[in-house]
Amino acid sequence: MSTQILMPALSPTMETGTLVKWHVKEGNAVRSGDVIAEIETDKAIMEVEAVDEGTIGKILVAEGTEQVPVNQPIALLLEEGETGDGSAAETSSFGTRPPAAHQDEEGRLHREEGARTPVSKGEARQGDGERAAAEKVMDEIAAQIRGNGRERVFASPLARRLARERSIAIQTIKGSGPYGRIVKADIERAAARTSQAEQVRTAEPSRASQQELVRRQEVPAAQGMSNSQVLSLYSPDSYELVPLDTMRKFIAERLTLSKQTIPHFYLAIDCELDAVLAARARLNGMAPQDGPRAFKLSVNDFIIKAFAMALQAVPGGNATWTESGLLRHRASDIAVAVALEGGGLHTPVIRNAEVKSLSEISNEMRDLATRARYKRLAPHEYQGGSTTISNLGMYGIDRFDAVINPPQASILAVGRGEKRAIVKDDALKIATMMSVTLSVDHRVIDGALGAELLAAFKAYIEDPVTMLV
Repeated sequence: MSTQILMPALSPTMETGTLVKWHVKEGNAVRSGDVIAEIETDKAIMEVEAVDEGTIGKILVAEGTEQVPVNQPIALLLEEGETGDGSAAETSSFGTRPPAAHQDEEGRLHREEGARTPVSKGEARQGDGERAAAEKVMDEIAAQIRGNGRERVFASPLARRLARERSIAIQTIKGSGPYGRIVKADIERAAARTSQAEQVRTAEPSRASQQELVRRQEVPAAQGMSNSQVLSLYSPDSYELVPLDTMRKFIAERLTLSKQTIPHFYLAIDCELDAVLAARARLNGMAPQDGPRAFKLSVNDFIIKAFAMALQAVPGGNATWTESGLLRHRASDIAVAVALEGGGLHTPVIRNAEVKSLSEISNEMRDLATRARYKRLAPHEYQGGSTTISNLGMYGIDRFDAVINPPQASILAVGRGEKRAIVKDDALKIATMMSVTLSVDHRVIDGALGAELLAAFKAYIEDPVTMLV
């Protein structure tokens, strides 16, 4: 009996994923533990392994398919002795091969976007049982797609490409293909309607003037407006619609949730960095250049260590809000925001940072950051931190307020180090200063407790030798 290979839940927050790549083809034999596919979750691209032996009888979801729900069948695995030609079960609405649309007078079946192998009406094939089972699976998938109420866009690759080329918002198009799938003809009709609308707009100066007035008034496009309402404010030739990837959608959902549900307030303090810079230069000068003990410290490594020590000194700040009570964390697990090329970010976590040496933190952070940029982190490497550090100092930012990453209760925003004139011991002197801002969840951390936590951080970062005690 064939077994369904399901879309795995690779993280607790994952609801859908992108099937990036198949490592197997139909007819390939696989063993338990073989890598069969790569899946992009909300934060990373991960390999999926086969959990049983068998033969890949049918691939139901094509490479590059987005928004595939967790637990949705993506392939069929045949047991030993089963046969299946893989021709009857068409790829699901997530894939790229729609079911046959019609049959001509010669009994040849055709698809909307390319004919499949001709088959006469009376020709029989082996594997009818497997085909029937696969078709049943696909019918169930289609029923789930129609009934789950989620906003997904199912379109052929050709339709998606044409939509991008013609700057058409594919989300606004109703598909005429099987199961409501958007096909080439739908894009062409939409393009024709857009052209007619442009002609009407040119012939109606008053309407164009109204739209221009709206733009001048800078109506907040994202505040309670539907996708079509936002698009209606701009002429189609004035923008390029960049589809949202999985990570950008996840970031939008998480941070919107954060600002809506977490009562933020902010505390800022200035820290002197001259002692840290001197210690960094001295330690890097003593460090081996290669081998297992090699390291190269950054200022950010000192910041991670100092914040971890501060959380141990002020344990009330090392907590998370839940409806049943506050989770008081024993360890200082520090997540660090890492910007990704092309947009988005990861937050790999340095576990037990309070007990690790600066060189351990430095080497671990370098490894995590490198793999984060290629989306190669495992879920346990970026989930479960007790707080986060976001450092934009290297981008020339003096000071900023960061948004808390749920379910954490704080985030430390770090600005650049710069030379400033300060008063110290009643005398004017030049010092390298850094501004930091602590965003806190008021349900967990009150003003006095937050100030105590920042004071502890300042004490450690300004006198780094105390972090070694």
